[in-house]
Amino acid sequence: MDLSQVKMVVSDMDGTLLNSKHEVSNKFFKLFEELKKRDIRFVAASGRQYNSIVEKLDAIKDDIIVVAENGAFVKKQDQELLATPLNQNTIKSTIELLKNVEGIHPVLCGKNNAYINGNSDDFVSKLREYYSEFSILNDIASFDGEVLKIAIYHFESSEKHIYPLVNHLESELKVKVSGENWLDISHMNANKGYALQHIQEKFGISRQETMVFGDYNNDLEMLAMADYSFAMANAHPNVKQAAKYRADSNDNNGVEKILELMLAQT
Repeated sequence: MDLSQVKMVVSDMDGTLLNSKHEVSNKFFKLFEELKKRDIRFVAASGRQYNSIVEKLDAIKDDIIVVAENGAFVKKQDQELLATPLNQNTIKSTIELLKNVEGIHPVLCGKNNAYINGNSDDFVSKLREYYSEFSILNDIASFDGEVLKIAIYHFESSEKHIYPLVNHLESELKVKVSGENWLDISHMNANKGYALQHIQEKFGISRQETMVFGDYNNDLEMLAMADYSFAMANAHPNVKQAAKYRADSNDNNGVEKILELMLAQT
């Protein structure tokens, strides 16, 4: 495997670059400095809120490109590169569809803030890990601001308890099981693959020069945009089938090990 031509590295966050404690290793930050010396761009691509991503990568936030909300929002420093919001009718109809379903927790995701109903202290505690900025509303159905994504949380399984309720929307919207507990609904073009294609075109980087790491279904489109696509050892079976290569698990520094291999070739 010749990795010497790679000019851009793209990594998912949870389950990929972050370990099970939601931490980035010190080893990664050291490797990033080597990437920077070689003019290899780094893209953090996550279902997380923009603010949450840059908190995790604060030390390098000015040197990276951030793909937030599963591709609905892309930013480099203070420059907004892409935003793909949902229309208001879609938001209203989706909230109406979910309003009487017990055990789920919808989140309206804006560029810099998120909005939830205040009906579960346990969920608010969980939300803080993924959303640094959020507001609690009496009824999110009344919110009429810009929404990039509707994220829905279930404490047991998003694939089992949420997906069957919304999979009929897939002909018009991007519906993604993005983690064990999360499912995301967004504009059809709001996905990590579309965002990555936009970045590749802007910076003149081909898929033959792109390396991507992922672990869940919301990474499938961006894995398809890279010749060097890696599924983590802990990845969803769909991701392992789609990716060309394997990396060790997120708890065993899988991303870092491949970066070390690549840097040894450049």
